Amino acid sequence: MAATKKAVVLLSGGLDSATTLAVAGELGYSCHCLSVDYGQRHRSELDAAARVAQALGASAHRVISIDLAAFGGSALTDTSIAVPQSPGAGIPVTYVPARNTILLALALAWAEVIDARDIFFGANAVDYSGYPDCRPEFMRAFGRLANLATKAAVEGRRLRLHTPIIDLTKAQIVRRGAALGVDYSITVSCYQADAAGLACGRCDSCRLRRAGFEAAGLRDPTRYVA
Repeated sequence: MAATKKAVVLLSGGLDSATTLAVAGELGYSCHCLSVDYGQRHRSELDAAARVAQALGASAHRVISIDLAAFGGSALTDTSIAVPQSPGAGIPVTYVPARNTILLALALAWAEVIDARDIFFGANAVDYSGYPDCRPEFMRAFGRLANLATKAAVEGRRLRLHTPIIDLTKAQIVRRGAALGVDYSITVSCYQADAAGLACGRCDSCRLRRAGFEAAGLRDPTRYVA
């Protein structure tokens, strides 16, 4: 059956967002994927997002540029700050100030323009780096904001923010995506992947991803530098 309901899906090109896109597609949504070039360390994840959108049959895929590197304050937007190679205490320096708030606001704007009532976001609060803007309470708060801030909602067309993997372990996410046919070999999760999309294997994102495949009992298709 052809999809008749529209959704905006935030797509980074990584494992979590690819799985989220697959879930949205399974639910029958016509998926309009949004990726954001926010000044991150590499463009490999944006290249991966384009591959994932095509492979999973997205109805549209747009890339918007916004320069968070102008502010810096994160190892992902300031090359003078090293990406940690081992776990540390507290919120890591790979946290990008206000990033998810900005990404969701952009998705909200596009959703209102195309009359989409749903936004899908691959936030996870189980096997994650402890970022405050990945927590369920933040997602619930943004959902309330979205329905206060938009003309569509005021006129009765309320928006729903879906976070289908927020309470899953990385292994559960991998199994879910694999069951839906996600080709994880075309995704890039590494914080410092090279131009060819090869992962470092040492950063927090690489460690979580590798552990997820191991716990799921599935082969890790990630392409590593060495």
